[in-house]
Amino acid sequence: MKLTAEISMYPFTKEFHVPIRGFIARLNAYEGLRVTTYPTATVIVGEHDSVMDALKDALRWRQAEYGVCVFVTKFITDYEAN
Repeated sequence: MKLTAEISMYPFTKEFHVPIRGFIARLNAYEGLRVTTYPTATVIVGEHDSVMDALKDALRWRQAEYGVCVFVTKFITDYEAN
């Protein structure tokens, strides 16, 4: 089943660009996913398990590297965003 996830990240730091760019780079490293970045969110499209595994890993990595932040995420099941 296809899954589209839209995620926005709000780090608790003045230098917010660094953790955001790192998080997006981490997501882009996964094969089989289409990652599109917009000014306010990043959209990840792929097979359900692949998207969820990538998010799980990227969230865990981001926490270890940068500490606390807020994520706002929307999931659209069985849909492939253009």
